[in-house]
Amino acid sequence: MTTSAPESADTRPLLGTIRAVTYVVPDLDQIEAAYVRLLGYRIVERSRVAQTQALAWGAPEAAQRLMLTLGPASGEHVYLRFIEGVEARGWTALTSFGWNATEFVVQEVESLAERLAAGPFQIIGPPKPLSRFPMIRAMQALGPAGECCYFTQVGAGSGLELAAARSFVGRVFIVVASGPDADALFEPYARFANKQDAPVATAVQVISRAHGLPPETMHRHGLVRLPEGTLIELDQYPVSAGIRPAVSGALPVGMAIVTFEVAALAGWPLLAPAAHCALPGAGGRAGCLRGAAGELIELLEIGAG
Repeated sequence: MTTSAPESADTRPLLGTIRAVTYVVPDLDQIEAAYVRLLGYRIVERSRVAQTQALAWGAPEAAQRLMLTLGPASGEHVYLRFIEGVEARGWTALTSFGWNATEFVVQEVESLAERLAAGPFQIIGPPKPLSRFPMIRAMQALGPAGECCYFTQVGAGSGLELAAARSFVGRVFIVVASGPDADALFEPYARFANKQDAPVATAVQVISRAHGLPPETMHRHGLVRLPEGTLIELDQYPVSAGIRPAVSGALPVGMAIVTFEVAALAGWPLLAPAAHCALPGAGGRAGCLRGAAGELIELLEIGAG
């Protein structure tokens, strides 16, 4: 009698939940006014980028730049960091490769739409139910620095394990990276044991509109599933998209970095030596990988303590 060998356990590490999104924007005062007054986010810290932090990002030119850190009214330890940089003036999301959209879970998307109607957020996709999950209602908007924000209300009965909105505008629970080839975008994330949903093609009107395409144009996109009901979405952009403008030694303009938890940094091919993480309440080190579309993937070590 023969027996088959048992399947080997997956020894790859798990990519943890989203802890921060970092943007380069031209005007911090404009960002503060919009996110605090309209989204209800709170000022967590005003600071400057430490030199060690900038070097760990592979962006020494970011050192000593002004940085504003915001968090949701719920007090969850998931942050938005905005770094001042005049080179980001004129950037608009959805047109170039890299990180392109930040999705927030919200309690009442229709009420939020009314609040945003007067600006400076520009609604580019009004609230409507998702075709596959009508109990989920989503809205898309461009922020004051050209950043793309998705706002999603998750109703009962979806069957999806997604993060809950613990304040009017809650935590970031999905981040979106984009490149010329959806399959290639998954390659860096194959180092992790997270479940992946292979790319499918659907109509995504905000992408089509940004590229002057008919609204019914199909775009390929897939998912990487993370703990705590969070996700990475990987989108294939049309041929009209291009490389994100970048100054040598500086961060990409616009949505530049997404930070995720990991158990340990040892063994990862980091861009530069890790540094103490400047996120509030985070005592570990952090270092960066670069994704297939140039997106900076910051890994925050949580296992050392």
